[in-house]
Formats: sequence, C-alpha cells, structure tokens
Amino acid sequence: QVQLVESGGGLVQAGGSLRLSCVASGRISRANPMVWYRQAPGHQRELVATIVSGGTTTYADAVKGRFTISRNDAKNTVYLQMNGLKPEDTAVYYCRATGAVSYSIYWGQGTQVTVSS
Repeated sequence: QVQLVESGGGLVQAGGSLRLSCVASGRISRANPMVWYRQAPGHQRELVATIVSGGTTTYADAVKGRFTISRNDAKNTVYLQMNGLKPEDTAVYYCRATGAVSYSIYWGQGTQVTVSS
C-alpha cells in the first residue's frame, strides 16, 4: 500500500513562488514517472509535470520555464518548484505515483495553491 502526502501549498501574490512536496510511504516504482497534476474549479484535472528516475522531465506548455520538477528517490519525495506564479495557476495540486508491487496508481489528497492578482 502506498500513501502520498502533498504539502507546501498556500496563498501567494502573482509573481511569487511556492515549493510543493509529495512524500510517498510504501514502495513506489522507480521505473514509472512521478507526476504532478492540478485541477482548477470547473476544469478537468490536467498534467503539470512528470519526472522519471533518471531525471528526464516533461512539462505542460503553460508552466514551461516557470516550474521545475525534481525527485529524491532516497526520500521517496517529488518536488515542484513554482516560480513566476500567475492567477491562472490557482488550483489544487496532486501528485501521482505507481506502486512497485501491484503497479497500481496512487494519488495524494491534494494541496491548494491560490495566486492573487
């Protein structure tokens, strides 16, 4: 069984920064990417960034150049550094990982990010 716990969200002014963390308990698959998603009110959940164990990353066009995803496998943690935040970045941010035993997909409970203009 894997549990994911996100933290680091909050209220920030436009142009500010936040660093989200997602700590996984239990064995997660290092062969599969760890992923950050977000969901704004009235919108579908959308992919923000992915990272695989070797360090290869991908980003949604809306966050390229502003957000950086990283992971520390020794700590079973994935991070999302968010700079140059915009009001349209306001959403609940979720992390997702794959279990190493069952290869089930696990989600965290989400952390709220609110960017004021």
